[in-house]
Amino acid sequence: MRILKKIGIALVVLILLLAVAAWWVLRGDPAEHSVAEVAGDDPVLAEPDPQTIPTVEVATPIGWEANEAPAAAEGLAVNRFAEGLVHPRIVYTLPNGDVLVTLTNAPERPIAGGWLTNLVAGFLFSKAGAAVPSPNKLVLLRDADEDGRAETQAVLRDDLSSPGGIAWTDGNLYVANHDAVLRFDYQLGQMSLPGRPEKIADVPGAGNHWMRNLILSPDNTKLYVTVGSASNIGEAGMEIEERRAAIHEINLETGRSRQFAGGLRNPNGLDWNPWSGELWTTVNERDMLGSDLVPDYMTNVPVGAQYGWPWLYWGDIVDKRVEAPMPNFLTEYTRRPEYALGPHVAALGLVFTSEGSRMGEAFGHGAFIARHGSWNRKPPSGYDVVYVRFDDRGNPVGKPVPVLKSFLAGDGKTRGRPTWVAWDRTGALLVSDDTAGIIWRVHAPNSAPAAAQERNSGARLPARRELRGDPSRAFQSPPADLQPGAL
Repeated sequence: MRILKKIGIALVVLILLLAVAAWWVLRGDPAEHSVAEVAGDDPVLAEPDPQTIPTVEVATPIGWEANEAPAAAEGLAVNRFAEGLVHPRIVYTLPNGDVLVTLTNAPERPIAGGWLTNLVAGFLFSKAGAAVPSPNKLVLLRDADEDGRAETQAVLRDDLSSPGGIAWTDGNLYVANHDAVLRFDYQLGQMSLPGRPEKIADVPGAGNHWMRNLILSPDNTKLYVTVGSASNIGEAGMEIEERRAAIHEINLETGRSRQFAGGLRNPNGLDWNPWSGELWTTVNERDMLGSDLVPDYMTNVPVGAQYGWPWLYWGDIVDKRVEAPMPNFLTEYTRRPEYALGPHVAALGLVFTSEGSRMGEAFGHGAFIARHGSWNRKPPSGYDVVYVRFDDRGNPVGKPVPVLKSFLAGDGKTRGRPTWVAWDRTGALLVSDDTAGIIWRVHAPNSAPAAAQERNSGARLPARRELRGDPSRAFQSPPADLQPGAL
């Protein structure tokens, strides 16, 4: 009996020791910096802390009560534009004011990194409300009386394949499936979308990042498509990353396509900067370097731009975990992002202030970003919508300002996850909340519609005779003919 008692005590001690060890291993790496410190045009960049077992803290969606809404910044009002939707993601407003939304989720796909990564990813997706089968629908929402609530919901298509981005021009409706860009004949006002679509381009399908976004060029002759990476840092080999982690440009007149920019781990939101005319994007950066790294960002995307993934981040910082050989001279021409949005915030939808927007003077000259929310950070980050002010030259300044405050409910729960942003025809900001199935509408009551944003103009600098390094660093050591007094 005495021996059995000793064995029992030993087993209890062993179990306690194993429990403490498991807690120690799985406790993760709490952040040492606030999200604000790791945001802005000069973020704090911590020392990397490579992790074999990732820091995990996922908020479980619980939805909103009938009388609940996100807390908004002072002077803003929030109402439900549409609800009862199944996993709404990308929102797009047509010229006649009808709103299109893709009801979508990931396709069936393996996650790069092996069986253990897939097991963990499956748990995370399920806990975060992202494991529901993809509805594969394109839905039209119509607010004919402009009371701020769509009284009409019509399913235009229900046979898509994890659809994402939407764009329309001159009777042509473009929809990005996870593996192809389709074109439909569609006239404004139609309540159905019959017929077979034309496939205008194949894109790499599925992968760790499956959602493809679209935007037309200002003259409607080109279409830009985002394609995220198939992995975190190329851990499954760079062969599967061909044409990924990039933005592609499709010439709609010739059908030809090219890579417009690369090294972008997971580009999402796209919009044209109204002051500079440049294309801007939001990007989700890599995981498992600690809660303070790496900041997701938004940045301009000049043609040919390279942002370094997977070998580099934030300009020229080498990620020593990457096993694939680094291309020659990559550190010489990789661009530093323009603006950090915080670590692991999962920045998705992006829109700039536009003519007619009604968000008030405090939000009248900048960009709005939906931060979907983290899984690889303690405490969680994102789960909100923020505004970034831009200066008169069209550059982001200051820190992100809350527009819709945190959707987190505490105790490891969240009411929803903001995903996309778009303007409705009244000038209000629409925000899709994919896990809650709601599209929120935000505006400043009684505010005057914003005036048209004035495009910057001025004399061009002399052409550079030699491309050396990152063009954004050109003025750190300019050639003699660009020195003060030489122009």
